[in-house]
Amino acid sequence: MTEPYPLEPNAPEMRRLVDEAMTRIVAHIESLPSQPASNVEGATEIARTLIEPLPERGMAYEQLLDFLFGEAIPRSFNAAGPGYLAYIPGGGIFHAAVADLIADAVNRYVGVFAPAPLLVQLEANVVRWFGEIVGFGEGSGGVLTSGGSLANLTAIIAARITVLGDDFSRATLYCGDQTHHAFQKAAVLAGFPAANIREIPSDAMFRVRVDLMADAIARDRANGFTPFMLCGSAGTTPTGAVDDLSALGQLARSESLWFHVDGAYGAFFMLTQRGRDALRGISEADSIILDPHKTLFLPFGTGALVVRDASILRRAYGTHADYLPQFQQAAELIDFCEISPELSRDFRGLRVWLPLKLFGIEPFRAQLEEKLDLASWAAAELHKIDGIEVVAEPQLSIVGFRLQKPGADLDALNHELIARINARQRVMLTGAIVDGKFVIRICVVSHRTHRDRMEMCIEDIRAAVDSMRGA
Repeated sequence: MTEPYPLEPNAPEMRRLVDEAMTRIVAHIESLPSQPASNVEGATEIARTLIEPLPERGMAYEQLLDFLFGEAIPRSFNAAGPGYLAYIPGGGIFHAAVADLIADAVNRYVGVFAPAPLLVQLEANVVRWFGEIVGFGEGSGGVLTSGGSLANLTAIIAARITVLGDDFSRATLYCGDQTHHAFQKAAVLAGFPAANIREIPSDAMFRVRVDLMADAIARDRANGFTPFMLCGSAGTTPTGAVDDLSALGQLARSESLWFHVDGAYGAFFMLTQRGRDALRGISEADSIILDPHKTLFLPFGTGALVVRDASILRRAYGTHADYLPQFQQAAELIDFCEISPELSRDFRGLRVWLPLKLFGIEPFRAQLEEKLDLASWAAAELHKIDGIEVVAEPQLSIVGFRLQKPGADLDALNHELIARINARQRVMLTGAIVDGKFVIRICVVSHRTHRDRMEMCIEDIRAAVDSMRGA
């Protein structure tokens, strides 16, 4: 007999649903090291076969799980596996998944403080911890977002409203030519003409040229523009380069500009001494974006914005409607809808709070120390391979390299090299265009990547180079 209210499962059914899923989840996670690093060949054609109309009747739960774990999930990049050294990996620690199950099951509303004061405070604590990590002091604050893109947009709009008001058609923004495109995209979405975004060339270490940025600012002032914001990178996506944040902060202060830092990849390396040395000056920023789903190993969909002066977010995003509960007036209490674009939002803070409270910060710091060590080790090993040029020494946990061969089309040569490396399916690497050249990257971020997988990576690079030498 069909249950009269299928959307309200009883206790045994709830346990069955979770137990059936957990059986497959545990098997999946345990098999991650042996899964191919990438398995998308033919996936596009299969995806087209999945296009279907709205289902009128349901299917068996076990059948749906079998499809997900047998077909849909395997046909993807194994971004959670130890061999995923591509792009900037996301970790997805299991404890955060448990937190999401709790958050989604209890389904408390945290966009406003009044409906769930304690839960809102837990998330506010997380943001305060992030401010502490980057060196912000009393009066700082921020918000968790879905990622760096929304964090950038939230920051730029808040800065625009605070500094420029309604007239910003002649305002200009400055970033390096290695800055992640999310900054430029956010600026355009915030209303700035694309032509008002200045991309400044980089030096030999792929760091923005501060002197050329200063020249561009002076030139724009002379031409009647209003220099407004400069962005520094605390770890670029192509090479992991860290801009001279101290010099950028000094330039921003001398020119009365908003200093924004893209720390989506690199800011959490502030937990390590080497990271603090590399990122010196980051605490001088007015706003910083961070991606816990990168270097805190959390699931995709976890970003953050922290600002030196939390009141600017309230001034930029604060609104009122009669149907909303009374907002908090005390500075230490937060209504997230008052400091961000979102009114409806998920309780994303629990996936950060639970692991940090469960373990403390030390295991995360140790993981980041390991990633710095692994990147340095990989660079040293690459130097030993005949024909390999290390184009970008690791400034954090990314190393860039390329195969050299006299008279060859080097871009085509290195496209072939990366294809041969990835074809072995033990690691997945990606490339980037750096200084107009195609460069292969090793990005060490995953909490599941350790020395054994890095040794496989170097073995596969050596084997691919040798196979091309004999070809």
